[in-house]
Amino acid sequence: MRASQIAAVVSKACFFALICAAVGGCSTVTYTPKTAVRTGTVRPSTVKQMETLHMDRAAPILIRIYKEESTLEVWKQDRDGRFALLSSYPICKFSGNLGPKLMQGDHQAPEGFYDIAPDQMNPNSSEYLAFNTGFPNAFDRSLGRTGSFLMVHGGCRSVGCYAMTDYAMEEIYGLVEEAFKGGQEKVQLQAFPFRMTAQNLASHAGDPNMPFWEMLKAGSDAFLATERPPRIAVCDRRYVFNPAVADDLNPSAPCPIGIDST
Repeated sequence: MRASQIAAVVSKACFFALICAAVGGCSTVTYTPKTAVRTGTVRPSTVKQMETLHMDRAAPILIRIYKEESTLEVWKQDRDGRFALLSSYPICKFSGNLGPKLMQGDHQAPEGFYDIAPDQMNPNSSEYLAFNTGFPNAFDRSLGRTGSFLMVHGGCRSVGCYAMTDYAMEEIYGLVEEAFKGGQEKVQLQAFPFRMTAQNLASHAGDPNMPFWEMLKAGSDAFLATERPPRIAVCDRRYVFNPAVADDLNPSAPCPIGIDST
C-alpha cells in the first residue's frame, strides 16, 4: 500500500473515531489535547471582591447556570454562613435547546441539581480545564436518562456541555479547586433553562417541559429563601428539597409520608 493510501485510511479512521466519541458525550474527552493546564487561577479582583463581601477565600461555593441568559454564576459562603453572588461569567456555548438531557447522543446540556466532587475535576482536559457535572444523577437515572462526560469546560465548543472561554474557565476552575482545598466535599451545581422567575415560566407556558421546570423552580426558590444550598433528594422520580428525613430515599419508590414531592 502506497504512503498516500495509508494516510487516507488513517485519516478516515480518525474521523469516524471522533464522530463516535462525540455522540457519547462532551468534546472534552475526544479532541487532540492542548498543553495541559494543571490548575486554575483566581484573579486579584475576585479576591478583593471576596473581602468586600466578607468571604473567606477557602469558603464553600455553589454554581448556578442559566441557559437562556448564557450565564454561569459562582456563589460563595460569607462569614455569616449565607451564600452571596461572587462572580458571573458568560457561557461561550452550550449545545442543544432549553430542556433536560434525555439520552446519550441528543447533544443536550443537562438541567437539574448535581454535585461536583474532587475526582470529577480534570486539569488535563483537552478543552483547557474541565469538571464533570455529575450527569446522570439519581433523578436522571430514575427516569432512564443516559449520557456521560457532560462537562463544564473551556475551549468554547460543545457537544452536550457548557463551554466557557479559557479565560473564564481558568478562574471558575480555580474557585472550585480552592473550595475543595478549604474542606468542601462537594460543590452543588444548579443548571436551569432560564432564571426561575414566575414571569419567565409564564413566557414559556405550553412547553412540554413545564412540569419539570416548575420542579426546578421549587429548588431555586429553596436556595434563594435560605441563602444556603438546599439538601437534594429524589423519590417518586421527583426532586425533593430539604426533606424532613435524613435517610437516603429510593428515587423510584413513592415518597415517604410527610414528604411533599409535588
